[in-house]
Amino acid sequence: MSAFREPLRIQEVPEPALPPGGAVVEVRATGLCRSDWHGWMGHDESIALPHVPGHEFAGVVAAVAPEVRAVTPGDRVTAPFCCGCGACEPCRQGHTQVCERDYQPGFTGWGSFAERVMVPVADLNCVPLPDELSFEAAAALGCRFMTAFAAVGERGGVRAGDWLAVHGCGGVGLSAVMLGRALGARVVAVDVAPGPLARALELGAAHAVEAGDGRAAERIRELTGGGAHVSIDAIGSAAAAAASLRCLRRRGRHVQVGLLAGDEREPRVPMAELISRELEIAGVHGMPVRGYPALLRLVASGAVDPARLIGRRIALGEAGAALAAMDRPAEGITVINL
Repeated sequence: MSAFREPLRIQEVPEPALPPGGAVVEVRATGLCRSDWHGWMGHDESIALPHVPGHEFAGVVAAVAPEVRAVTPGDRVTAPFCCGCGACEPCRQGHTQVCERDYQPGFTGWGSFAERVMVPVADLNCVPLPDELSFEAAAALGCRFMTAFAAVGERGGVRAGDWLAVHGCGGVGLSAVMLGRALGARVVAVDVAPGPLARALELGAAHAVEAGDGRAAERIRELTGGGAHVSIDAIGSAAAAAASLRCLRRRGRHVQVGLLAGDEREPRVPMAELISRELEIAGVHGMPVRGYPALLRLVASGAVDPARLIGRRIALGEAGAALAAMDRPAEGITVINL
């Protein structure tokens, strides 16, 4: 990527440098995410041109620095899209997703729309993959499934029997639907298009609500007998965030996952409702690396299957056109196979 909002090109670039403590991973599959689209549009100030996008990858370790102990060439791995430094206060507390010096492949550094990608602090950030999990499925875990896991569980605190509302049924929204159902929640899926809503019902949503007329919050309160316990804006829009807050029951929790851009970057918050009904707002910037074992156990149990979210498989040469098309709603996850 040599310029924002211009077609991507495939070209030869230098091999990733191997820093102390790092690893180079040979990419076998990588997801195409709306966050990549935001980067291509120029919405992310951390991106310096020229640039290689991509941050949802799985592959095989090609090389490691001499001091690396937990990772060896040939290992099947993935990595969080926010790689921690391991030394700052958040990292020491286990919150690598909000590292003070975080490294993000595809954003602060070159990413995985390439044959190889660098992972820093490999002993911390390289996550071993079970043999039975395909590279495609591991790429589908990417940022969307693992972010949804943090949003539904750790930040949302969803429990069995809760009502969970999911606004926006793209990759992260459908992941949240699956995970909410796996945790025993009753899920209300919200979207403006019938296709994603039908897919959400297939994946376990109890109800589907069409949001085009602006009455989604009212309908959710009716369906749930008072409102959702937890509601997630999984698409990133001022309208979705407002509906998510307003569909909550008293003392409910709103979780913001979707990125807001442009004029919607700082949406208005109905503070009077927040106070009078003691609502909570939480942001999610991914999942800490310590969360992967629990997520992989859930996948291994068969309770969720990230591969079900894959809607399209493409080659690297098709990535540019697919990325440019992400200004429109997409059903499921697109995976690039290398």
